Amino acid sequence: MKRFWSLIGRSYLVLCTLAAFVALVFILGIITSRGWGVMSWEFLTAMPRKGMTEGGIYPAIAGTAFVSMLTLIFSLPLGVGAAIYLNEYAEDSKGTRLIRLAIRNLSGVPSVVYGLFGVVLFVTLMKLGTNLLSAGLTMGLLTLPWIITASEEALRSVPRAYRDGALALGATRWQAIRTAVLPPAMPGILTGAILGLSRAAGETAPILFTGAAFYLPYVPKSPTDQFMALPYHLYILATQHQSIEKVRPLAYGTALTLVGLVFILNLGAFLIRYRMRRKLEKAR
Repeated sequence: MKRFWSLIGRSYLVLCTLAAFVALVFILGIITSRGWGVMSWEFLTAMPRKGMTEGGIYPAIAGTAFVSMLTLIFSLPLGVGAAIYLNEYAEDSKGTRLIRLAIRNLSGVPSVVYGLFGVVLFVTLMKLGTNLLSAGLTMGLLTLPWIITASEEALRSVPRAYRDGALALGATRWQAIRTAVLPPAMPGILTGAILGLSRAAGETAPILFTGAAFYLPYVPKSPTDQFMALPYHLYILATQHQSIEKVRPLAYGTALTLVGLVFILNLGAFLIRYRMRRKLEKAR
């Protein structure tokens, strides 16, 4: 009987995997087949013209890159620091368990809620305005729970003997963390950070409220400028443009560029993890 239920469970998992794979290939196939025709060097590097019916998407690519960098600057140090404190210094009490539960729940909050929170906190109360800085701070809050959770899991995976060995040699707790714990945990920390960043790069709602503009034929020159972004650009072309049929090929080209950007970020996470693991294995 056990073998029967095991076979049923395994078959169900295989069917789920195949269904997800087929759906993914189908969606990517449609985006690629309909967007590849507009892909060119000019499409990627030119400014939009005539209300985004002609030209390229360079300001949207640059705006996405800038807001992603600001997101990483705001969320990575804070997230890794919080994870180190929770895993290495804080005692296992009701308070820390409550904080961990809150962090897990925050990672599941819809992005539109973060967008509204960013408007209230950064735009209205702090009077930063709708610009790159407000959008980066809002996206940093969105990514923060992911980075804390991934970093804490990476730190937890380091054997206790690493810490005890460093402490036995006379190192302080911080020296033990810095020299014996962080290096083996770093691949997991960076992988979680990049995966969180790749998710943030595709979000529309937070930047919609805090700084993304409908049409700007130039690249932002400072954090106080408004900006274009690929997900918002795609949203406008697909649903709000006055000539939807005319710009539909550009929408598929933008979607293909966004998928390619997320793929590159995920591939980067994989390569970083692979190289760091190889380096650590050689060091042992």
